[in-house]
Amino acid sequence: MSNQIKPIKLNFFLTPPHTCPYISEEEAQTLFLSPEVHTDTLLYSALIDKGFRRSGEHIYRPHCKSCNACISIRIPVEKFKLNKQQKRCLKKATIFNYKTEPAHFNQLHYQLFDKYISTRHQDGDMYPTSVHQYKEFLLTDWLESNYLNFFDIKEQKLVATCVYDNVNNGVSAVYTYFDPDYSRYSLGRLAILKLIEIAKQNSLDYVYLGYWIKSSQKMAYKGEYRPLECFVNDEWRYLS
Repeated sequence: MSNQIKPIKLNFFLTPPHTCPYISEEEAQTLFLSPEVHTDTLLYSALIDKGFRRSGEHIYRPHCKSCNACISIRIPVEKFKLNKQQKRCLKKATIFNYKTEPAHFNQLHYQLFDKYISTRHQDGDMYPTSVHQYKEFLLTDWLESNYLNFFDIKEQKLVATCVYDNVNNGVSAVYTYFDPDYSRYSLGRLAILKLIEIAKQNSLDYVYLGYWIKSSQKMAYKGEYRPLECFVNDEWRYLS
């Protein structure tokens, strides 16, 4: 009897061209895995290793005709070295406690998400927020997804949450939202540093950071982590 795993057929569909949300003069297209395909951690782990990401239940990858600015990136955690800015970030973070829990919907997290979007991203397509949108964007039933929560020790309140997924060889950052009153603590940067710690503690190889556009100011922080691996021409290579 053969123990060989049978290959499965994956169906994808391509969206019509639409205005790129990051580069205004470009048109974007997105390749989606068909929702008819049964998805699990094993399949998603294979796809994220090929540059795919998830948004809620949907797995996708940019597939633009005239632009390849969106680059999937990951941090090899055992080789990662803190820079001066990141060391300062960790030093300031002593006012926080951290707790992980399975990702699920509750009003506390939603209210924090709403405050973040309403304050920082009124120009984006997630404003105004809704409970349905929150669930559709962040939560999934077929993957082990978690909250990394940051609590102000003195005030005893939730001030930030990083939603992340467990995949076979690492953790994948999905989205971080925080109380804008705590912006001075660089909580987006801090969340990634804490994910690196979580990956190391669990003997995992990578932290996946999603897509990076070098020319985008909003994504500049993703290029701060070194060494950094980029998925280019169907292979992972170190960013020079």
